[in-house]
Amino acid sequence: MKSIWETTVENNTIRIENNWFSGEKLFVNEELQDLKQNLFASDLEGQLYTSTNEKKTIKVRLLQNLFSIGCVCFVNDKQIALIQIK
Repeated sequence: MKSIWETTVENNTIRIENNWFSGEKLFVNEELQDLKQNLFASDLEGQLYTSTNEKKTIKVRLLQNLFSIGCVCFVNDKQIALIQIK
């Protein structure tokens, strides 16, 4: 089963993918920034740069159980809304 979430922050596209077989991945502007393989919960980290070249930290938490998968994303410690596209 594969799940994908996306959001845009200051013209940067953040995509989080979860696949039971290949693990969890964090992409920023189509570049892989973190990869983990864990059965029940994962923390992913990355960074993005604004138009003024300010560096912002991305933290993602994936929570899994037998019936569902959840995803929460923070940019500079502020929660960002995600859209689940798959």
